[in-house]
Amino acid sequence: MPPSERQDEEQEADGLRKVIHVDMDAFYASVEQRDDPALRGKPLAVGGSSGRGVVAAASYEAREFGVRSAMPSSRALRLCPDLVFRKPRFDVYRGVSQQIRAIFLDYTPHVEPLSLDEAYLDVTADLKGIGSATRIAEEIRRRIKAETGLTASAGVSYNKFLAKLASDQNKPDGLCVIRPGEGAAFVASLPVRRFHGVGPRGAEKMARLGIETGADLAAKDLAFLRAHFGSFAEYLFRAARGVDLRQVRADRPRKSVGGERTFFDDIKDPDALRETMDSIIDIVWERIERAEARGRTVTMKLRYADFKTLTRARSLSHFVADKAEFARIGHALLEDLMPLPQPIRLMGLTLSALERTGGEAAEIKDGQLSLL
Repeated sequence: MPPSERQDEEQEADGLRKVIHVDMDAFYASVEQRDDPALRGKPLAVGGSSGRGVVAAASYEAREFGVRSAMPSSRALRLCPDLVFRKPRFDVYRGVSQQIRAIFLDYTPHVEPLSLDEAYLDVTADLKGIGSATRIAEEIRRRIKAETGLTASAGVSYNKFLAKLASDQNKPDGLCVIRPGEGAAFVASLPVRRFHGVGPRGAEKMARLGIETGADLAAKDLAFLRAHFGSFAEYLFRAARGVDLRQVRADRPRKSVGGERTFFDDIKDPDALRETMDSIIDIVWERIERAEARGRTVTMKLRYADFKTLTRARSLSHFVADKAEFARIGHALLEDLMPLPQPIRLMGLTLSALERTGGEAAEIKDGQLSLL
């Protein structure tokens, strides 16, 4: 029996799950390059190229110049003067996503989509009786390439946190397996910047505290982490040990549509805060329209430089009528708090109390309209 299959059998015997995280490579940009061969090999951004446009996704060629999602298009063009822009075609991306989802469902009904291009699969008891999560991930990647012409990266492990870390490890077009007993050691070797939720400023604060790797983080007790990171401490404590008890939940209902942005430099200037709010409104409203969702509650989230988090919400008796009303509420929530007592490192805006009229309200991650 091959070692990978023997490990999978041991994993199931120990009561652990077999989890795969599949992540398409630069999905929106790759679809555009697939459909227009003239774009292949060129730095490409999906999004608006106007003065207030925002990059929704960037090809790997564009990322080499420092172009990233949620970046103002004007800055992206300064970084890469030869950058080619294409307007998003969400109907096309959704159709490709449905093709990929159908492949997943051939192996397990336990599929938890995170976005159009990313999902967790629990294959502890797979439908084809393959038994090896590694073999299933390899087969899924081959089928995605054959049926869509696109590449996917995958991570295989015994929980969601580790599977997601693994899928990022060998991008693009890669596979990484973290087997039982290997999780803590794998996390220990990683820079803390790889942990979801730890942005550039967070990594800088950790470095000042002597925390640069997962091993450094694991060496700190929970009281220390709570003193310096507040409610974020519990997540950091578990993550540093490779622990994640969340289950893969098929068709998880979305309660909100939103986005948030972590800044490279903390912001306090009122004009800069208002401009940032405008950019978040643009991207979040695009998500709302794509999800065909209506909601009554708008929530703003701010995280200060000291990691304390503040939220403010406003609920209406009617559904938010349009982008203009959404923007008015977002700016009103911000203005009520100004001047801020200290700079912020994160701003977010969310629409909740949803009623969906169709579509899919999905979180969009790095490379695809992410503001994280």
